[in-house]
Amino acid sequence: MGADASVSLRYRLAFDAELITVVLAEFMRAVFGSLRRRARHEFGIAKPRCGAVTFVQRFGDALNLNIRYHSVVLDGVYEDRGDDQPRFHRLPAPNDRAIALIAARIARRIAHRFQQRGLGPDDEPGGTDPLAEEESWLAALAAASVQGRIAIGPQAGQRLLKLGDRVDPEDLPARSSPLCANIAGLGLHAGVALPARDRQRLERLCRDVARPAIAASRLSALDDGRLLYQLKKRWRDGTTHVVFEPLEFIAKLAALVPPPRVHPVRYHGVLAPGAPGRERIVPPPDDAEEISTPYAQKPTSANPPTCGAASSAQTNLAATNSVNERYYSWAVLMRLVFAIDALECPRCQGPMKILAQIHSPDTTRKILQCLGLPARPPPIAVARPDPQESLPFDSDEAARLD
Repeated sequence: MGADASVSLRYRLAFDAELITVVLAEFMRAVFGSLRRRARHEFGIAKPRCGAVTFVQRFGDALNLNIRYHSVVLDGVYEDRGDDQPRFHRLPAPNDRAIALIAARIARRIAHRFQQRGLGPDDEPGGTDPLAEEESWLAALAAASVQGRIAIGPQAGQRLLKLGDRVDPEDLPARSSPLCANIAGLGLHAGVALPARDRQRLERLCRDVARPAIAASRLSALDDGRLLYQLKKRWRDGTTHVVFEPLEFIAKLAALVPPPRVHPVRYHGVLAPGAPGRERIVPPPDDAEEISTPYAQKPTSANPPTCGAASSAQTNLAATNSVNERYYSWAVLMRLVFAIDALECPRCQGPMKILAQIHSPDTTRKILQCLGLPARPPPIAVARPDPQESLPFDSDEAARLD
C-alpha cells in the first residue's frame, strides 16, 4: 500500500462510521482467531471464548486526524462447561512471529474489505466522496488533518510548523520493538501486559487509551499569540512541539469531532452486552470487588471534618462512592474523570451534604444576594452569523487538499 493510498484510506476511515466498524471487526476477528487456535493447541478446548474492550481513538500526538484502535484483550480464553461456572485458561504471551502473522492477516483482510467498497489502490481515485458532497468544508479540514497540513488561512496547504532538534529520519537506523509489527502501513503493538488483579494499573491503562485529544498542561500561548503544543513523546525526527495559529488550532479540533452515532468504546466476545452467559463471567454490581484508586480516596475517620454539615454527610458520601453502585452520581463522575470534587468543603476539605433543593426564584434571589453572589443570569448574546459563509476555502480547495 503506497503512501498516497494510505492517506486516502485513513481520510475515508475518519468519517465513515460503517467502515470504522468493519475494520474493527476484521481486527478482532484476527486477534480472537489466533487466541482460539492457541487455546485448542494448548488445552484442547473445543469452543474457546475470548473477550476484549476497544477504545476508538481519533487523534495523533500533534492533534492530527488518525484513527487507531486500542484494545484491552483478555490474555486467555474461557471454557464453557455447561451449567457450571466457565473456567478461564490463561495463555502464554505470544512471540514476535505470532504478532507478525496476526498483523499480516489483518492487513490482508482490511485490504480486501476496501477493495469490496471500491477503495482499493487500483480503483479510480475520483470515486464518490460522501463527506465532500455533503460537507465540503469538513472534508477539507479532515483531508488536511490526515496529511498533517494546515487547512485554512494564508498558510493553507503547508506543513505544520515543528520545533525540536530536527534530524532526517531517513538517516536513522531502522527501529523495531518486541511484540510489534508493521505491515503494509498497518501497525500492531502488543507489548503491554498487566498482571492479574492489578486494578490500579488497569485503570491507568484505560485512562490513557480513553483520554481526550488535548492535554491542557501541554498547551501554552506564545508571545505573538500563536499556540504551542508539546507532544507526548519526542518523534523519531526530533520534533517535540508543534505551533498553531488560533484559527488553525480550531480547524484541527473540528476535524477530530467524531461522526454522529459512532460509539468510541466497543465490547467484544464474552464481554459484549448481549453475549450468552455473560452474567456468569462478568460479576454483577453487588458482587464486584471494590476498587481503591488514588482518584477515589476520600477523608476517613482519621481526618474528621470540622464543618457542621460535613460530619453527617460522611456516611452518605462513602456509600455513594462505592463502585458496587450500578450508576455513579454526577459528583463521583466529576471526581473520577476530572479530579474535581464538587462536594468538597472549601474550608475543611471534608464532604458536604445537599440539604435542600430550592426552586422558587424569589427565594433563590434572596439567598444569592445574602451571600454576595450575582442574582441575575448573564445576558443572552446576539447570535453570530453562519461561520460557513466566512470560511476561506471552497470545494475546489477541499479537492486539492484531498
